[in-house]
Amino acid sequence: MHAEEIWKAATGEGIKVAVIDTGINAATPSLKGQVLEGLDATDVAGEATDDYSGHGTTMAELIAGTGAGGSVKGLAPGSKVIPMRISNADKLGGERVNDLDEVTAIRAAADSDAQIISMSFGSEYLHPKEREAVKYAQSKGKLFFAAVGNNAKKDNKEQYPAAYPEVVGVGAVDRNGKVGDYSQHGDDVDLAAPGSDIPGWCDAKFKSYCDDDGTSNATALASASAALIWSAHPDWTANQVLRVMIESAARAKGTKAGSVSSYLGHGIVRPNAAINRGIGKPGDPDINPLTNEKTLNTKASSKPSASASPQEQQGQQDKSGDKVEVAGTSKDSESSRTGLLVGGGAVIVIAAAGAIAVARKRRTT
Repeated sequence: MHAEEIWKAATGEGIKVAVIDTGINAATPSLKGQVLEGLDATDVAGEATDDYSGHGTTMAELIAGTGAGGSVKGLAPGSKVIPMRISNADKLGGERVNDLDEVTAIRAAADSDAQIISMSFGSEYLHPKEREAVKYAQSKGKLFFAAVGNNAKKDNKEQYPAAYPEVVGVGAVDRNGKVGDYSQHGDDVDLAAPGSDIPGWCDAKFKSYCDDDGTSNATALASASAALIWSAHPDWTANQVLRVMIESAARAKGTKAGSVSSYLGHGIVRPNAAINRGIGKPGDPDINPLTNEKTLNTKASSKPSASASPQEQQGQQDKSGDKVEVAGTSKDSESSRTGLLVGGGAVIVIAAAGAIAVARKRRTT
């Protein structure tokens, strides 16, 4: 990915990424000063910075980690992350969680200052309120990435929210650009990113890193790639950032221009190609390149949408201005620990050459 070359031009500065996950430990060496105020949507005692598994913290470090003290350095170290804590089960610490925590988190992310939403979670169950929340996030001009899942060898069932038309579904590849045998495939895959053999926290003790595979990792790195491109072009809309990501992506050899792979989607993200080589044209700021439909709002906004329906108003800020009403769904975890790039100052950036069930173009490869 030529990260050090990219960082000469862009680091993600000025871009905020909402990370919907298990929470983010803001005290790790890599994340000190990188974590903004977020939301705990679980309704269980704790804070958005109380990570109960280490997964969310790993995702945050892959995106915005500084690499301080020999820790993991993220792909967009100039960006900031906003923690949105949800649960991956019905209970957390023996207590029942808000069964709509996922919806709450998506709406809170939509109403936050984040330009990008990253979600390394998923479920095979479509939920109407989650569907509404995703549409609401798009109406606020957000760019939403989600993992397509790690069950390719099992049932390969499509995962939500990655399967929604407005969400960029992300598959995983290894350091050679080969699709991970765990990475789910189908119409939901829009882009791919490195996901195999990437270091992340082994558990919630935050004592050591372990290597792991997963589309969780890939989702975080795709989100970080978007942060890099957006920081280089802050006046672009989410549609334009995504269009350039698609046009600059590395496609499989022999793939015809314009074709979409069931395994790589539009290809493997290449932020360096977009930033330093100028590959990809931003195009129409108002047209979503995945659906070819016009979006309501093209500039990322943290203000409640004037056109929001009464249902959409759920999850927006209350009178205190800093809390979000409960309204979201807890799903099964996308279930793969993640991790990325460096330790001890040596960037281990992986070399790399786009999730929709509804109204999605059929794959040709």
